[in-house]
Amino acid sequence: MSDLIREAPFGQVVRWVTKNKFLQYPEEKPDFQCPHSYNCNNGDEKHHLHQHQSHRSHRSAGAVQRDSGDASSTTDATPLSNPENVESSLHKLDTQSSNDSITAEVERTGTLGLQRTQTLPYTNERLAIEHELAVEKTKSRPIVPAVTSDGTILVDWYNTDDPANPQNWSPKKKFTVAFLIDLYTFVVYAGSAIYVSSEGLIMERFGVGNFKASLGLALYVLGYGLGPLILSPMSEIPAFGRNVPYVVTFAIYVILCVPTSLVDNLGGLIFLRFLLGFLGSPCLANGGASMGDMYSLLYLPYSVAFWVSAAFAAPALGPLLSGYAVVAENWRWSQWEVLWMSAPVFILFFFFLPETSPANILLRRAARLRKLTGNEKIRSQTEIDRKGTSFLRVLSEAIIKPIEICIKDPAVLFVNVYTALTYGIYYSFFEVFPLVYPPLYGFNIGETGTVFVCIVIGCVIAMSIYFSYLHFYLIPDIMKNGLRAQESRLVPALFACFGPPVGLFLFGWTARTSVHWIVSVIGITIYATSVYILLQCIFVYVPMSYPQYAASLFAGNDFCRSLFAFGAILFSRPMFVDLGIGKGVSLLGGLSVMGIIGMWLLYFYGAKLRARSKFAI
Repeated sequence: MSDLIREAPFGQVVRWVTKNKFLQYPEEKPDFQCPHSYNCNNGDEKHHLHQHQSHRSHRSAGAVQRDSGDASSTTDATPLSNPENVESSLHKLDTQSSNDSITAEVERTGTLGLQRTQTLPYTNERLAIEHELAVEKTKSRPIVPAVTSDGTILVDWYNTDDPANPQNWSPKKKFTVAFLIDLYTFVVYAGSAIYVSSEGLIMERFGVGNFKASLGLALYVLGYGLGPLILSPMSEIPAFGRNVPYVVTFAIYVILCVPTSLVDNLGGLIFLRFLLGFLGSPCLANGGASMGDMYSLLYLPYSVAFWVSAAFAAPALGPLLSGYAVVAENWRWSQWEVLWMSAPVFILFFFFLPETSPANILLRRAARLRKLTGNEKIRSQTEIDRKGTSFLRVLSEAIIKPIEICIKDPAVLFVNVYTALTYGIYYSFFEVFPLVYPPLYGFNIGETGTVFVCIVIGCVIAMSIYFSYLHFYLIPDIMKNGLRAQESRLVPALFACFGPPVGLFLFGWTARTSVHWIVSVIGITIYATSVYILLQCIFVYVPMSYPQYAASLFAGNDFCRSLFAFGAILFSRPMFVDLGIGKGVSLLGGLSVMGIIGMWLLYFYGAKLRARSKFAI
């Protein structure tokens, strides 16, 4: 628990105020046993370091060939070991290890392995490295840091089971951190649609029409689409890590909830709502990255699926959370509820959210070791890699690269357009439901909010299907045969892509007084179930095909989705009013049919498109 609090923002503040007297790191304690390879005594250890460098030089050519060449070739052809083989491999390593060979065995689990797992997120090579790390960390073995030609010592984990490495955290600690991020994501996304129940009362209070009143929802959505373009690259800079974007923006988010609840003019309200969306966006920009910091690639889809479900289901629960309150009190209560939800989560963040970025953790470790040893040549790998790289350059690349790939790569263009369409249709429900259930079935605002629960039910059904697919088919197949071509991850989507048009047509043409309201609700449930599975498949396919641009592509995809959702919120009500519910929803259903064609074409011709693309692998 002390380690958890020390790494959290509260612990870092305590350390800064007390000048590191409390909540000390191991390197700051008097009984710290500094590894010899870091030249801790800066004198007596020079002979040892020289011997180590000499030992490395004799085998460097073979080691580099093995690590950079053989690894990729063998992992592409060799299936991943099953648990029984992993155990036997561990036994074999134990029997072959000796004092002279430990260095060679564990070197591959250090900085080199860390860099590969960060830069190659969805490859056979990463799977093989992670399995090797899983085997190695069952026994505590020292990790010898790499030494560059100019004598720079690259800081690494001290041993294979180093507790500072997020991959080595206990399941309980990982669950706690993942749960906090899921709560954070839920609050931010629920804060978007929680406003919907207040729209009618806002129209009365400020004397405006539906279009202006709906800007409070539309601009919030636009805000968390723009945010990742800036905040996502910020989290990749080791000096910031994950926590700085999380905590700083979320603190301002909580503070701004107060004036948003008290403002008494429409312009101020919608501007503050836009700022709330922008400041809440790190949950989307960095949430998946935080999960990847902690979980191995094989089981990462589980944690990501829970995180996505928080983002997917939260807007649906927003109207339910505020529906009865605004009727009983006034329109401001929906905004007060955002404060009541976000403030407790921020307190949990402040006291219990540790840093998960390995680059940031090693960067700070390097600073402590330099202070301890007085050796200025102790550096982290990221200090060398990012030397001379400014934040503005990183930001410009993060904004320009997604646009360039989207224009030049038809597969990415289809993915962005299709996900934007599904996301826009989702947010159009917040405008069409008030046109269906109150006038046709006599629902009040609170009862209309309960209709959105069907989206949550669809999410739960989809998670059950997707988790069964992972547990019973995908993971056993990867363990046996290794990763298949990227298009294999689209197989569930080939069936799910029929769900959106079916659900939309069912909803659109049964939303009438002569048909019971439950039939139209079933249509929305079918839509929600299928869209969740579609998004999961697409969000795995993209980083597998474009691993080096994955962060930028996700930020760009989020911007496209949010931009279309912003427009859908504004144009959907006039469309449904002018065309009618049946024809308006049928138009959206017809557009979804194009997604069926595109998904099947992507499955059969995706490999050929990747072969022609200079961005894909």
